Amino acid sequence: MSFTQQCNQIFNQAIRDYHITDNIDTPINNPYDRDSIENRLYLKCWIDTVQWHFEDIIRDPHINPEDALALKRRIDRSNQDRTDLVEQIDSYFRHQYSDVTVLPDARINTESPAWAVDRLSILALKIYHMREQAERTDALPEHRAKCQSKLNVLLEQQQDLGTAIDQLLEDIAAGRKYMKVYRQMKMYNDPSTNPVLYGKK
Repeated sequence: MSFTQQCNQIFNQAIRDYHITDNIDTPINNPYDRDSIENRLYLKCWIDTVQWHFEDIIRDPHINPEDALALKRRIDRSNQDRTDLVEQIDSYFRHQYSDVTVLPDARINTESPAWAVDRLSILALKIYHMREQAERTDALPEHRAKCQSKLNVLLEQQQDLGTAIDQLLEDIAAGRKYMKVYRQMKMYNDPSTNPVLYGKK
């Protein structure tokens, strides 16, 4: 099994587990050992899945403004957790390939492996929810057909992205590419760089 096949298996497990209750307040029950990459992948997709539903709820045109504000705060925290987790996954890759001799003509990639895995997690969610729409018995045939067409594209995209990630990891392992990680320097969460926050002091 390739790395991305393992990712998709774990992502699908997290998505299925969330939808047992389909409730944004359901506590996570991560089945994997705390120090394993499997644990990080499951947690990554769980965060993405909960946030997917945050984004659905906040778009309700009849949402109470106070509820919307509280939910926006939760989305901000979730985004920070997601970013932190991507960096943890990149740390795993850096450790994995720390002994690799980088070739003199090695090239850098446009994104780190973990940010590509982040996109793979979101794709798993898109596929799950687009499949739901394609199979809706209360929807018109035209709606189902349109969603099935989109689902087919998403499945092809998942295959292509998985291949690209696996090839990237092969290239890094062989020294043909090297990874460089730039920590996300988010300014709006930092009270020392967000003028609205430091201006209140």
